[in-house]
Amino acid sequence: MNKQKDLHLLEKLTDARTHFLSEIGKSIIGQISVLDHILIALFCKGHTLLVGVPGLAKTLMIKSIAELLDLKFKRIQFTPDLMPSDITGTEVIDEDQSTGKRGFRFFKGPIFGNIILADEINRTPPKTQAALLEAMQEHKVTASGTSYVLEEPFFVLATQNPIEQEGTYPLPEAQLDRFMFHIKIDYPDRSEEIAIVQTTTGQTSEALKKVIGKNDLLSYQDLVRRVPVAENVVEYAVDLVASTRPGSAVAPDFINDWIEWGAGPRASQYLILGAKAKAVLDGRQTPNIDDIKDLVFPVMRHRILPNFNAEAEGLSTDDILVKLLEARN
Repeated sequence: MNKQKDLHLLEKLTDARTHFLSEIGKSIIGQISVLDHILIALFCKGHTLLVGVPGLAKTLMIKSIAELLDLKFKRIQFTPDLMPSDITGTEVIDEDQSTGKRGFRFFKGPIFGNIILADEINRTPPKTQAALLEAMQEHKVTASGTSYVLEEPFFVLATQNPIEQEGTYPLPEAQLDRFMFHIKIDYPDRSEEIAIVQTTTGQTSEALKKVIGKNDLLSYQDLVRRVPVAENVVEYAVDLVASTRPGSAVAPDFINDWIEWGAGPRASQYLILGAKAKAVLDGRQTPNIDDIKDLVFPVMRHRILPNFNAEAEGLSTDDILVKLLEARN
C-alpha cells in the first residue's frame, strides 16, 4: 500500500476525531474517554457493551454518533417477550399485484442498519440474545435457508443496567466475548452535571453536522489493519492476557487464588487492534505498550471470571486487573 497515502489518511483521521469530539459536545457533555473507546471499537469493526445506570444519555450518545457518521441508526428495545424474528426480520405471504400469485417475501428487521442500539440486552431470553449475537459474528442473517448479508459498516452497541437484576437474563461469558469492549459509564462530575442541566433545560440544541462519511469510515477501518506493531508490544499484550489464566507459567499467585478462568486469545487480538486504532486517532504511526495498558479494562473486564475467593474478599474484576498491571510493571 502507498505509505504516503496512508500518512495522509492518518492525518485526516486525527483531524476527524477532533471535529467529532467538538461536534458531539453539542449534545453530550463530558464522557470523552467513553466516546474515544467507542470510536476505537468502530474503527476496529468491534462491538461494544455499555454498562451504566439509567439517565446517563447512553441512547442519545449512540444516536448522536450515528448522526455524525451519517450512518443508518436502528434501535431495538429488548423485552422478555421479544422474539428472534423481531430482530432479524420475518417472512410473510405476499401477493404479486400484476400476476395475482402468492409467495413468501422477507421483510427485514431492525438488525439491517449500520449502528444498532441493543437497549437493555439482558432483558430478553437467551434464544433472542443469540439471534443478535449471531448477526454480530457473521454479519449476515439467515431466514428459511436464505442468507442476507448485512450492510457495512455494521456496529452493535448494547446497553445493560447494572442495578436491576429482577427479570434479567445475564449474557453468558461465551456471548460476552463477542463484544470488543465492555465500557462502564459513570456519573458526571459536578461541573459536567451543571452543564448538562443548563443545556437540556434550555432552548432546543443545534443540529449535529456530519463529520465522517461512510466511505471514509470504511477506509479508516482498512487503515487500522495496516498499522505496523512492534514485536515487543505484541509480546506484552499476549503475556498480559496469558497471565490472567490460572495455572499458566506467567500467572501471579493472586490470579490462581482469585480467578476461575482467564481471558482467551480474542483478548490479545482486541488489545492489539485497539492499540492500533488508538495510535492513529492520536496521530501516531504505531502503537506502544502504554496503548495496551490504556485498553486493558474495556477489553478484559468481561473476559475474566473471579472465583468465590475473590467475591468473598469483595474484589471486582477491575480490582484484579489493577493489581495485575502493577505486578507487570
